[in-house]
Amino acid sequence: MQTFTSVEEAFKWWLNHIYPSLPPDVKKGRLTNAWRDFTHNRGISERRILEILNEYGKVEVKTIVKFTPN
Repeated sequence: MQTFTSVEEAFKWWLNHIYPSLPPDVKKGRLTNAWRDFTHNRGISERRILEILNEYGKVEVKTIVKFTPN
């Protein structure tokens, strides 16, 4: 299990470790567009990233907000 501080960091890891090992026919279309959008800073939504990550493993995102009034 890998732990990351953001969804973008998890996607970057996925692009470097999982994406290269995928067969060429799987990389076509949607995944290539996502890789290009992320790599060239064209913008990719967190929802789109999570959809892709969920196809290749289990993703659990937790957000913790702590507020202490003065």
